Amino acid sequence: MFSLQRLPLICAVVCASLLIISPVAHSQSPKTSVEEEVYGVKYASDCEVCKLLVTELENKLQDTGKSHDVIETGYTFDSDKRSKKKYSISELRLIESMEAVCDELLSYNVHKERTDSTRFAKGMSTTFKTLHGLVDKGVKVDLGIPQELWDKPSAEVSFLKTQCEKMIEQHESAIEEWYFNHQEEQNLGKYLCEDRVLRKGDAGCLLEKLGTQPIEKETNKKKTEL
Repeated sequence: MFSLQRLPLICAVVCASLLIISPVAHSQSPKTSVEEEVYGVKYASDCEVCKLLVTELENKLQDTGKSHDVIETGYTFDSDKRSKKKYSISELRLIESMEAVCDELLSYNVHKERTDSTRFAKGMSTTFKTLHGLVDKGVKVDLGIPQELWDKPSAEVSFLKTQCEKMIEQHESAIEEWYFNHQEEQNLGKYLCEDRVLRKGDAGCLLEKLGTQPIEKETNKKKTEL
């Protein structure tokens, strides 16, 4: 049997996953939560939330911007008297894009082997790829939870969605202002995150990309022991 006693690092990952439905994880402040102190659950910072929000919103706008549809507005039954506007520059496009952003974050996973903001990324983490690989080879892995729950959103990711929704609610007017008046001259990351959401000096994560930060040596050591 593949025992957790041999995998202290994985234990921390799994314990965090067990907190997915914990009401405490959704009610306490990320900075003071018991989960972070006891289980190593590290919630997203404001910079990380804003970075992911911007990434997904820009992706949605890029996809919907390809549409050549024309929408009609007005209450008259005479279509010739209705106002017509391209969907690509309409308020409807922005609203639909914003509504989908935070739900999209549930497709992310926490990659514990990374130490910077790229720890939030789509795709299975290295840790769980290893565990699934062991199972595929016939090794019995006992994590204390059913295997079908391994790939459910972790506590960090579940709370990330809540953080995203709160940030959009607080800065909806700024996003709208950028969309209608400034998107041609300034990217959303600069306009929203650097200039409005974050304090000066807190925007460093916006520049972090996969491969720019080294993986912790301790993590490599644990992987070698596997």
